[in-house]
Amino acid sequence: MKKSRLRNRVRELRFHANEMTQAQLADQVGVTRQTIAAIEKNKYAPSLETAFLIAEAFGKPIGDVFSMEALPYVSGEK
Repeated sequence: MKKSRLRNRVRELRFHANEMTQAQLADQVGVTRQTIAAIEKNKYAPSLETAFLIAEAFGKPIGDVFSMEALPYVSGEK
């Protein structure tokens, strides 16, 4: 089975949205600022609902905000 990781452009999109703060985005989406910070650092994968709400906050399709990155195969991994 191929491994992958969720990537996002949340920080970049906040910057382009008049330098929106993490707290402002969190308020719009209904999560904590710490959740937004963790999502931006790829330490937390948001629920599907939260991912859609984040994309909606930027007026973007979800695929413009989140994507899956295939990780290289390492011999011996399952």
